Amino acid sequence: MAVSISVVVLLVVLTVVFLRSGRLKFTHALVCMLLGFYLAGSSLAPDIHNGLSGAADVVSSVRP
Repeated sequence: MAVSISVVVLLVVLTVVFLRSGRLKFTHALVCMLLGFYLAGSSLAPDIHNGLSGAADVVSSVRP
């Protein structure tokens, strides 16, 4: 749960930065948001969740 919340916060921050810099239009952000909601409700959601969890585990296991 903590990983997904931090990813959401990171994506929101990046979206705000891109919107303020003028490199991301509001309509593009809206389309990306709608795509995320549709993916979350699809049958691919568990596979996407497992892939992101696996990637987070790999990144968290790396020691500098």
